[in-house]
Amino acid sequence: MESSFPGAISTLLDQLPKETWFGLDLYNWDGFWYMGHHLSAAMAASSYFKALDSDVFLASSMKTGTTWLKAIIPTIMNPDVRITNDDDDDDDPLLKHHPNELMPSLEVQLFVANPNPDLSGMSSPRLFRTHVPFPMLPESVKNSACKIVYITREPKDTFVSSWHFMNSVITARGIDPWPMNEAFGTFGRGIHEFGPFHDHVLGYWKESRKRPEKIHFMRFEDMKKEPREELQKLACFLGKPFERDEDVDKVLWRCSLERLKNLEVNRHGVDPSLGVDPSLGVDYKHYFRRGIVGDWKNYFTDEMQQKLDLITAMKFEGSGLDIGY
Repeated sequence: MESSFPGAISTLLDQLPKETWFGLDLYNWDGFWYMGHHLSAAMAASSYFKALDSDVFLASSMKTGTTWLKAIIPTIMNPDVRITNDDDDDDDPLLKHHPNELMPSLEVQLFVANPNPDLSGMSSPRLFRTHVPFPMLPESVKNSACKIVYITREPKDTFVSSWHFMNSVITARGIDPWPMNEAFGTFGRGIHEFGPFHDHVLGYWKESRKRPEKIHFMRFEDMKKEPREELQKLACFLGKPFERDEDVDKVLWRCSLERLKNLEVNRHGVDPSLGVDPSLGVDYKHYFRRGIVGDWKNYFTDEMQQKLDLITAMKFEGSGLDIGY
């Protein structure tokens, strides 16, 4: 079946609804939108990936604070690094690796080139990340004892961050930037990669309420407002509680956005995994912009704010979820 997988996916894509987003083709599968190679990889992962009980997954929609947690989670899981007193010790993997490398993605990286990659060489606990909606997760991820950390963000800030990031990606490839008003229109209709955003959030939110021991639901704004408290809760969920308050502060410093964006590896490195062609990689620096709450106020008109706030209120009504700030 593996050898026939690419051909079967190509045939499937020809039959799916398609839209253009930042000059790229998106395909709708079971109510969510994907780039073709990401949908193919997500389907391969759904078929072949076997979760271990010790695995840890970071799940999110795009541009919701994921990069920050891609640094935090590996640091929490590495007790030797998180308690060291050295500011720039050689054992800190963040000095040599972009956070993307520390938590590889199923659908953006591992299952793109090979529908059934050999993951046996990964050390335990294995750390992964994914942008796929909850229904698209491999069944072994849903049914095993592995942990899932989900991070979301206020939708207006999510849109602005995504708009900046995607325009950085396409302009580096010689494509003109997409005007904000056009991108906003598609976001409001749920047409963006791994979207609709609100449905993505709700899927994990509802599961986290059913199984809080399985899914830890986080908000970017809470991390910015109460970082020590949120970090302690995350560490406890992962089974790695902090023994000393000063260790919490060390992790927060080591994984601070200001430090990360100024590390040499993140200023000049290139992530090859966002495109099928490795030559079309994304500069690591594009993953670090402002990382603040309320940046949408610098871009939204009153009409845009009211429209997206109304969509959010309608989508989340009765769910018990409030991510408005």
